[in-house]
Amino acid sequence: MSSDKIEAGTITLVSGQGDEIEAYHARPVDAESYGSVVVIHHMPGYDSSTKEIARRFAAHGYGAVVPNLFHRYAPGASAGDGAAAARAAGGVPDAQCIEDVSGAVAFLKAQPSANGKVGVIGYCSGGRQTYLSACNLDVDAAVVCYGGGVVATPDQLTPERPVAVIDMTKDLRCPMLGLFGVNDANPSPEHTARMEEELKAHQKTYEFHTYDDAGHAFFWVERPSYNAEASRQGWHEIWEFYGEYLGG
Repeated sequence: MSSDKIEAGTITLVSGQGDEIEAYHARPVDAESYGSVVVIHHMPGYDSSTKEIARRFAAHGYGAVVPNLFHRYAPGASAGDGAAAARAAGGVPDAQCIEDVSGAVAFLKAQPSANGKVGVIGYCSGGRQTYLSACNLDVDAAVVCYGGGVVATPDQLTPERPVAVIDMTKDLRCPMLGLFGVNDANPSPEHTARMEEELKAHQKTYEFHTYDDAGHAFFWVERPSYNAEASRQGWHEIWEFYGEYLGG
């Protein structure tokens, strides 16, 4: 389902902890019933590229919301300054991320035309946070776009991220789509294979696609890493996957 009439803009979102955070909401105006998606931004922050992804979902017939995970560290700051402030604070704690995504899920389910089904998608660090969210929240589908850091060694764990996300795979609550580049270093093909091993071991529903000649951030049109063919194929897989599990 697609629509050429959407509504989009900044909103205030209430996290699962009750905190108010900035977010960006886009929705199809004329749809009588639609699935929804939480879009988790990449490490560079809550930026125009991520908001454009939300609008793309709306134009394709989905409600979408982007929670600003860096809002607490630099309210009202630019995407870059917010990202720098979050890094200086040690990064977004996993528990806090889960609560913010939980608030976004609740917001989307409460919209008048929403069909009650909500997916989550994330890029780069947001891919890791998508995996994390799908193992801790009741969502209907998850798309991990080159999520680095899912596989972690003990020395890489921190008070903010005390458990390797790969070790949460047994708790995954929904089907997962993974989109990766063969030339990526984070996650490397070895880490992608490790994720797949865990998903198979715990009999989870998933599908992974790794694209030749693509590296990290191949969806990001504003960077040299952009790969048009991998992006085209990736979006095709996203529409097919969400069409099956979210409707639309």
